[in-house]
Order: sequence, then C-alpha cells, then structure tokens
Amino acid sequence: MTRAPTIAIIDDDEDIRTGLHFLVASLGYNSYTFGSAADFLQSEHLHNASCVISDVRMPFMSGVQLQTHLRSRGYKVPFIFITAVPEESIRRQALSEGAVGFLSKPLDDQALIACLDKALQS
Repeated sequence: MTRAPTIAIIDDDEDIRTGLHFLVASLGYNSYTFGSAADFLQSEHLHNASCVISDVRMPFMSGVQLQTHLRSRGYKVPFIFITAVPEESIRRQALSEGAVGFLSKPLDDQALIACLDKALQS
C-alpha cells in the first residue's frame, strides 16, 4: 500500500491554512499546518514532508528564507510559494532556488493543483 504524500502548509493566516488544508485533503494528501517557519522547523513533520506550501511574507522568517535555510542543509523538498504581495525579485530568488511555483493570493485552486502535481512528480 502506497502512503499518501504529506504536504506542509505554512502561513501566518489561519484562514489560509485551513482552506489549504481542506483543498489538499480533498486531493487525497495528508497535510499539516504551521503558523510560522519556526513551528515547521521544530515539528516532527520536517523530514517527512513531500512538499511545502508556504506564504512568502511571515514574521521572523519568510518562506523564501525557510527554503534557503533548508537548501543550505541539503533538504530538497519542493516548495510552492503563495503571496498577497508578489515582488518580482523575490519570485526570481524563490524560483532560482528550486521553487516549483510562485502564486498570488487569492489563489487559483487549479494553478495550485498543477504546482502540487509538478512538485510530487519530482
């Protein structure tokens, strides 16, 4: 029996986390939600995430900083970024470090699903 992929959802907005959790669950994936990058880094789910969906702008550590931090430690989990304030320089940085998606809020569910499909095929 194949285990369903685990998606880590990181956003400081609880409504976004909840909505993403239900979307991911409807696709048959397991998901865990975190209110900050630090919460994810301290969780038992850090090493079993198949993909990370993260807000770009969060207090203390941004999603892009989290990706950089994990990459510097050899952790290659695919990232999909979501943001209410798309900035081209941040988008370029995230994609150059291997992000599979950089989506603007409000999210287009189909675009997110396409990014998840791409991330989980890696």
